[in-house]
Amino acid sequence: MELIVIGKNNQHKKFNKNKILSAVQKSAERLNKSLSKEQEDRLIYLVLRNIENLQITEIPVSTMHKIVEVSLDDIDKDIATSYRNYRNYKQDFVKMLDNVYKQSVQINYVRLKENANMDSALVSTKKTLVGNALGKEFYIKEFLNESEIEACEDGYIYIHDMSSRLDTMNCCLFDMDTVLSGGFEMGNRWYNEPKTLDVAFDVIGDIISSTAAQQYGGFTVPEVDKILEKYAQKSFNKYLEEYLSIVQSLLKDTEKKQQFLAKGLQYAYKKTQEECRQGYQGIEYKLNSVSSSRGDYPFVTFTFGLSKSLLGQMISKTILNVHRIGQGKDGYKTPVLFPKLVFLYDKNLHGKDKELYEVYKTALLCSSKTMYPDWLSLTGEGYVSDIYKKYRKVISPMGCRAFLSPWYERGGMYPADEKDTPIYVGRFNCGAISLHLPMIFEKSLKENKDFYEILDYYLEMIRDIHKRTKEHLARKKASINPLAFCQGGFYGGTLDLNDNIAPLLESSTFSFGITALNELQELYNNKSLVEDGKFAVEVMEHINNKLNQYKKEDHILYAVYGTPAENLCGVQIKQFRNKYGIIKKVSDRDYVSNSFHCHVTEEISPIQKQNLEKRFWDLFNGGKIQYVRYPLNYNIKAMETLILRAMDLGFYEGVNLALSFCDDCGYEQLEMEVCPKCGSKNLTKIDRMNGYLAYSRVKGESRLNDAKMSEIKERKSM
Repeated sequence: MELIVIGKNNQHKKFNKNKILSAVQKSAERLNKSLSKEQEDRLIYLVLRNIENLQITEIPVSTMHKIVEVSLDDIDKDIATSYRNYRNYKQDFVKMLDNVYKQSVQINYVRLKENANMDSALVSTKKTLVGNALGKEFYIKEFLNESEIEACEDGYIYIHDMSSRLDTMNCCLFDMDTVLSGGFEMGNRWYNEPKTLDVAFDVIGDIISSTAAQQYGGFTVPEVDKILEKYAQKSFNKYLEEYLSIVQSLLKDTEKKQQFLAKGLQYAYKKTQEECRQGYQGIEYKLNSVSSSRGDYPFVTFTFGLSKSLLGQMISKTILNVHRIGQGKDGYKTPVLFPKLVFLYDKNLHGKDKELYEVYKTALLCSSKTMYPDWLSLTGEGYVSDIYKKYRKVISPMGCRAFLSPWYERGGMYPADEKDTPIYVGRFNCGAISLHLPMIFEKSLKENKDFYEILDYYLEMIRDIHKRTKEHLARKKASINPLAFCQGGFYGGTLDLNDNIAPLLESSTFSFGITALNELQELYNNKSLVEDGKFAVEVMEHINNKLNQYKKEDHILYAVYGTPAENLCGVQIKQFRNKYGIIKKVSDRDYVSNSFHCHVTEEISPIQKQNLEKRFWDLFNGGKIQYVRYPLNYNIKAMETLILRAMDLGFYEGVNLALSFCDDCGYEQLEMEVCPKCGSKNLTKIDRMNGYLAYSRVKGESRLNDAKMSEIKERKSM
């Protein structure tokens, strides 16, 4: 007799085993499992037998679901649980939409301050934020298991960028030179390689706007001076030819020929320099006034300073001078936030070569006025310098502080032989997940368990999420980011649009973030990193050893990342208090300290801070920056002493001055709440957020969250 299933609205349909198998396979996929053919046959047999025992020929769909659940329990209990949860997806979906609706109301009527470079007052940004809220809900529901969700809700781990991490990658070192060389395709249109410097700037700006919107992290153009110098040479040649063609009739006289040639060279250089000034100014305007399709201002970084050519040095100095002067009306100019500038410091070049020393001095003057550029040591101590000294390869930072692990041209994760060389340009990161170490330590105390046992549990949890993320992204098509995956922006990025991006993921890194080391040390023995720090070092050595083990076993480049907690600095405090209350020097302030940094309230000198944080430098090779407060009132000589000391130590060094500008009269100075010239409180203030700069006030209004503003207010050593 025919079996009939009674569905919604009293619909009568014939029993179809394929519908059951499809629903069960989806439930299995949520656990990264699948049913074998034998298990499928067994399941259908059990379902039919259980229905037969009921002695009915018409069965309500709700009863059918229960029978499938019972039958699955005999085959795979985990899949049965997943199926049971999947059945409730409608109720869950309603709850998800309700959460998104509540967030959308807040987004539309309250100015959010979770991300300093997203202006939530704009319509485009509001739409992005609502989309992000929905994406986050889907990520939690569809990708995480119950223990991972619980760990996130309690606060033991924090998964960054939940709304985007299943769509694309995070930070990158974009290979701009490869994309430009010979021309490329963008938006289904062919772009010829630029023939002049001004066109090169325009095209680079378009490439950044298009490509940075297809990822969710920092977008670095490494060694931009070397990329641009060939286009500067083309412009120079054009202007020289233009000049000489005008005075062609006068070149018959040999003496005059030499005279006019010298003047022609000066003319061509001056015109190329002006082209560079206007071109870079255009980049600054574009990156700071035109938000990407993602709703934010792209976090773009330019690194530079190593070009030995005359035009390459001109490019570096022009970038620095334009940034130092700032943008805006005359008398009201302020420095922009993007691109973040990083000066690549080679002691043997910038300390000895006369021309490159002038580039260095220009960078120093710029830092003294605007905080940028940050400084990356290539000839000091540590990982970045060691790679540069051995291979002459620069490891530029991605975003504010992320660094890539080595990937060798022939050997991959490990060098094939002594002649194998590492590749950095064109590679990327696939996201960070941060540990909340103080919470993990407090959990071990409350449950009377070994701290390292619990720490390893969460390390394994993050490891598993990263592995699943890589498997998920591997199925993505190159069409998600054509300039990167098809036009050479990423290493090996010559795929067809419909190719999977799996091959390019092999050289990507996956980060384990660290916050609040200072609070961890306080919990351990009531001492700060300034007073002790040995336990914090021990913990970081343990984490590094674990990740090295994971690398070998999983063949994935895991990295230890010093998390730049912007909104997270306040979130983690709330999570700790909810679980363990207020503990002095751990959760009694509105914020936690960032990564391995000494607490901002410490009364220590810049040199003391450099020495104390040096202990952790080689334990955070996946993401680190060292910064100190420079209460020097534009004292360039004192600042230079501290920067050069940082370069000898091998640091990636950030200058922190806290800049203030009066929007009513244009007066500027360090650290003012009221303009001493006109009495206005209508100020624009730029502070170092963490590894990057942000507006702590715009026209008198704060752009940062309350926790971060509280931290900025209490800063003494940072």
